[in-house]
Amino acid sequence: MSVEPYREITFDKEGDGPAGQPAALAALARQGLTDLVVFAHGWNSSPAGATRLCSDFFGPFPGLLAPGVEAGYAGVIWPSMMFTGEPVPDYRALVTVLPEKEPVLDRLTELLATAPADEAAFAEFGALLRELADVAVDGDGRAGAAGPREPVPAFLVADPLEVCALFTEALEADAGAAGGLGQDEGFGVVERSGPNGGFGPAEGFRAGLGRYWKGAREVLRQATYYVMKKRAGRVGESGLGPLLGEVARAAPRVRVHLVGHSMGARLVAYALRGLPSGARPVASVTLLQGAFSHYAFATRLPHDPGRAGALRDLQNRVRGPVVACYSRHDTALGVFYPLASRLAGDSASLTRAAGLLGSDDPRWAAIGHDGVHAVPGTVVRPLAAVLRDGVPASGCVSVDTADVVRSHSDICRAELARVVVSAARTGR
Repeated sequence: MSVEPYREITFDKEGDGPAGQPAALAALARQGLTDLVVFAHGWNSSPAGATRLCSDFFGPFPGLLAPGVEAGYAGVIWPSMMFTGEPVPDYRALVTVLPEKEPVLDRLTELLATAPADEAAFAEFGALLRELADVAVDGDGRAGAAGPREPVPAFLVADPLEVCALFTEALEADAGAAGGLGQDEGFGVVERSGPNGGFGPAEGFRAGLGRYWKGAREVLRQATYYVMKKRAGRVGESGLGPLLGEVARAAPRVRVHLVGHSMGARLVAYALRGLPSGARPVASVTLLQGAFSHYAFATRLPHDPGRAGALRDLQNRVRGPVVACYSRHDTALGVFYPLASRLAGDSASLTRAAGLLGSDDPRWAAIGHDGVHAVPGTVVRPLAAVLRDGVPASGCVSVDTADVVRSHSDICRAELARVVVSAARTGR
């Protein structure tokens, strides 16, 4: 590990940790520390990979701290997996974080490897995805409830072949493939028809079905994204939030600084909701390429004023700033996150999603793609200005880091460490 003192905070998929973990972290906080920096990784293939990421990310910190600052470090290790846009060489590796789904993953892997040009194979693929995500469908085609806060994604219950074709088009458009969207293949020729406005089987659509297994790989990633989205929120709210409350009671003067990448950003943000009543140990929050809605902290949604963001006003539980670092170069959040989000709520359908491909509809954007939205008083700064002048002392702050962040996983940068240190008010 690149820094000391360092501890790892481990949680299972329900947010439960080892029995002695609260006491161990409280003991660390009492070791003369002024500040505790807590980092939650995003999607990783193994705990060892998560530990390496923590070491790489924390590496620049000791050289950035002001005299008199005694910082400790903690890495939140939780069962997760690779995010969309990152290479996944072996889908079988998903068994490490979803061991109870091993038979399902084995068959999904076989279908992706053989890519049968057969409608029945796509139907089986869709059924397996629903089993993977614990989504039940009744005889009328209605999906079972996924939870009080998590709507069932439409792509898990729609025609699997049409969904795989949709994602194939998104992949090819993103890669700059000849023709792109709206041309003479795939959904470019699908007409809307039928009483529900669904997709009609336009001529040529079902020819060359093997091509759509390219999109099927992305659909599997999005299904695991849905599973991990629920898990990250649960671990943050039920695990990390209460644990930080224990730290606050044991060491009330220690200032906690939360940092999260990708789904880990969602985890640390949801930890604010899990803090015990009256506890305010968190002095700053920095979200790196956060994989959740840019409206999360909004009091009301611009397109639906009767609804609020999932983390409405929780920035007020932070004594200092909530900083969202974002980059337009993050394809995972700029293309596939909004596509999955369009297919995940009651205001979206598969037909609308196809029509919105390539659009800039703000309803579906991620906080790691364009920062905090719909929160009055949010400050927007380019990275250069923040490195020169520092992070504002409070409120929501959006920092455009496109100058240094060139992809979703490009976070081990000294410039980002400086943003965290500035938000924490611990820098030189």
